[in-house]
Amino acid sequence: MDKSTLKAKICETIDQYKDEIISIGQDIYDHPELGYKEFYATNLISNKFKELGLSVKDHIAVTGCRGSINQDKNGPKIAVLGEMDAIMCHEHKDADKETGAIHACGHHIQSAAMMGVAIGLIRSGAIDSLDGKIDFFAVPAEEFVELEYRSQLKDAGKIKYFGGKQELISNGEFDDVSMAMMIHSLDLEKENKKALIGPVGNGFVGKKVQFIGKESHAGGAPEKGVNALNAAMLAINNIHAQRETFTEAERVRVHPIITKGGDIVNVVPADVRMESYVRARTINGMLDANTKVNRALRAGAMAVGANIKINEIPGYLPLLQNDPLDTLFKNNIQSFISEEEIFEGGDFTGSFDFGDVSHIIPTLHPMIGGISGDLHTRDFKVSDDELAYIISAKAMAMTIVDLLFDHAKEANNILSNFKPVLTKEEYLKLLEGIDRTIEE
Repeated sequence: MDKSTLKAKICETIDQYKDEIISIGQDIYDHPELGYKEFYATNLISNKFKELGLSVKDHIAVTGCRGSINQDKNGPKIAVLGEMDAIMCHEHKDADKETGAIHACGHHIQSAAMMGVAIGLIRSGAIDSLDGKIDFFAVPAEEFVELEYRSQLKDAGKIKYFGGKQELISNGEFDDVSMAMMIHSLDLEKENKKALIGPVGNGFVGKKVQFIGKESHAGGAPEKGVNALNAAMLAINNIHAQRETFTEAERVRVHPIITKGGDIVNVVPADVRMESYVRARTINGMLDANTKVNRALRAGAMAVGANIKINEIPGYLPLLQNDPLDTLFKNNIQSFISEEEIFEGGDFTGSFDFGDVSHIIPTLHPMIGGISGDLHTRDFKVSDDELAYIISAKAMAMTIVDLLFDHAKEANNILSNFKPVLTKEEYLKLLEGIDRTIEE
């Protein structure tokens, strides 16, 4: 078959199994799980992979699974990713009553779209006409939440890193992957758009901070205490004083929260805890801003005579774009939406752990509409199943055809012109350099 016929057959197959694809997304939505706890989603997706005849590897990072096809081919390997974890938003009407977990970031859509790609390529038989390997990753723990729980997993030796893709890179799951793709949901209805191509985003360093003072009776003998809450408050003000020193192009964001302000009101707080991210557009920008934030934190403690403990956690790297992959995807999605409905070059100051992957191999990360309401809020909901699930799957599958058709000519061209920002070894060394504890 020629390439156009192959694409048409894949799209017909995805349409044929439309209800199944959407139901996969709904099933995951109905069973929200936080990161490294996605046992229901992992089991569901693993079984679907096996039904399609994929070779499956389960529990690739505590949870998650990986399905492989075309492993006998000699061409490059493309990974299609779908994230599985939920976030916490107790205010959402569909949130789990006990945990507050809810798929208000669209990860259930990603997983279903990934399954749609697998269904379209395999059940259409198109996979046999492609000159390359394809793996499908159900990825855990994209949301950087429940840091204490992840610290416990790390202390138990079950993970090294808090982010799922960080863990998969470290475990070698991407060692044989040539390039990777996934979609992310975004409310584009206000702009009358349906897709956003070529987004970039911030990276960040995660921080857990403890201010250590000295307890004393708050009413009877406050002069005998060292107020750790005052140290934290001064530290936050010190961070504010740094903001004008952040380079505008770096899009720096620092947003600390106090997670423990003391024990009881009539005791001078001696143990105060804080968490924060330090975000920026480049690796150097992240590290520079982080140095200034640490200086501000330490000064707050020093001012009142408190001690401080700063645990630095490797967050995510900035999200990079790949123009050739973006162009292929844009051309394919225009089979379903108009060029006027496509926004190019989104600028996000939030963070994605897919950014880590983008520093090592070529990646594709378009944002697709079909939802309404801001991400991570009570207003999030799917508004257009066809766009969110089905068109996303079709456009990714068609892009894979472009990449792996005719001896994988397009994929090999992209790979020959791609220069990674970091090798895997350099990437892991960077994370190890960030992962540290400062005590004073």
